[in-house]
Amino acid sequence: MKKLARWTFVAAAAFAWACTPSSVPGAPEFAAPLSGKTLAGEAISLADHKGKVVLVDFWATWCDPCREEIPELVKLQEKFGPKGFTVIGVSMDDEIKAVGPFAKRFKISYPVILLGGELAPKGWVVPGLPTAYLIGRDGKVLSRKFGVKSLESLTASVEAALAN
Repeated sequence: MKKLARWTFVAAAAFAWACTPSSVPGAPEFAAPLSGKTLAGEAISLADHKGKVVLVDFWATWCDPCREEIPELVKLQEKFGPKGFTVIGVSMDDEIKAVGPFAKRFKISYPVILLGGELAPKGWVVPGLPTAYLIGRDGKVLSRKFGVKSLESLTASVEAALAN
């Protein structure tokens, strides 16, 4: 019984860590390369957005917290897109066919990279979904957040990054 309780605690702690917003510790590091095909079949990469502030959001159609925050990300894109900001969604879905209808239903107005699986790209740490990285104009990671993020918090972070 003690083993079960210990594993329950370990699993709960890991889940809480993965869902609790946190920042990347230490000095900013450059974001790892990221590229793929969009819903329209076009090639896209993080490097294409050099000089912009970018929020890279890892999500999946089956993830309830992702569904909760995507409308907030759409609002951010609409508000800050003209000011040099973009969201890049990264679908971690195995079933790529589900992503198109999902994006249409949620009116996703930003590019979505289709990875075709639940493995994070090399150089990206994605312990749970949603996970988002805010990347500065210089390509450095400004913060990494796990779990659902509030619109107020995201807005403040994006405004600060755009001001620099």
